Amino acid sequence: MSGHSKWAQIKHKKAHTDAKRGKTFTKIVKEISVAARIGGGDPSGNPRLRLAIEKAKEVNMPHDNIKRAIMKGTGELPGMSYEEFTYEGYGPGGVAVLIEALTDNKQRTVSEIRHTLSKHGGNLGEAGCVAWIFQQKGYLLVDKSKVDEDTLMTIALDAGAEDMKNDPKEDNYEVITSPEDLTKVKNALEAANLPVSLAETTMLPKNYVLLEERAAEQMLKLIELLEENEDVQNVYANFDIPDEVMTKADR
Repeated sequence: MSGHSKWAQIKHKKAHTDAKRGKTFTKIVKEISVAARIGGGDPSGNPRLRLAIEKAKEVNMPHDNIKRAIMKGTGELPGMSYEEFTYEGYGPGGVAVLIEALTDNKQRTVSEIRHTLSKHGGNLGEAGCVAWIFQQKGYLLVDKSKVDEDTLMTIALDAGAEDMKNDPKEDNYEVITSPEDLTKVKNALEAANLPVSLAETTMLPKNYVLLEERAAEQMLKLIELLEENEDVQNVYANFDIPDEVMTKADR
């Protein structure tokens, strides 16, 4: 797999700040409920639910909240019914944007997403216009201070990983897997006493658009606003950005 996007690393750093503000709780509760509704309430037999619970624990969500979300999903408790939708469009510079949402009101959600895109240099597209650019993958981050590159590569590839990336300017190695092998690779790394700072299924682009500074800042702002929408679960985009913009985004 070729290419590299700094956005994944920026997003990981911002997630810690969002978690402290409790911004992620509502979205994780939705994901747990939908995962339980689709695949059942037993995480051992439901990989999507298992990952959602792990994400909930990472942001210190109380166990009772997790349990209630599962029971609402399985119908044991009354709760809102959320539906999954994927929206496709473009951002500044022709960047492909894929938006995953969980909502109880599709008309409201699509209206809000369209407004955000059009107000910040983008537009909503037709179904299928950019989905072909992305592939579903497992994605892990491992702290560089905990292991050298050769050791991590050996362990990860032996466990079934597809690829590993090392951006010299980043603090983490990136490990790429098939969605099915994500948990197996994560367990292998942790068994080798390598702490995994992030493990999730994501949509990785097959190619990237390098943006100039102004367009890059506009694109980062657009994604930030999209992710502030409580119905939006994930935003994926195929852009890379200049190092000077990366530095500003880290602040």
